Amino acid sequence: MRVADGIVLDVRLTPRSARDAIEGIECRADGRTVLKVRVRAAPVEGEANDALRRLIAKALGIAPRQVELAAGAAARLKRLQIAGDAQMLDAMLERLLKGTAECQNERQN
Repeated sequence: MRVADGIVLDVRLTPRSARDAIEGIECRADGRTVLKVRVRAAPVEGEANDALRRLIAKALGIAPRQVELAAGAAARLKRLQIAGDAQMLDAMLERLLKGTAECQNERQN
């Protein structure tokens, strides 16, 4: 979702994973689409949240300071605010989320 100074991204984070990875998308029961992400870091003292920020920044080719945790600090479902040119960020996210259209089609059937 675009906002004034960037985009907002919903994420389902799995900490203590065997690897750091962006796994794709997930359609939630409420119809919301979220990015599925795994990180090796434990959910202790914000380590997993910080690892999430760094992983998303690396995947988008931006500085980690541009990725801010807007909601969900202690929850699996998180909302990230990513600062930058919204159109450029949308284009980069589309490459990461190629399955979004398929997910939305499943929800409509």
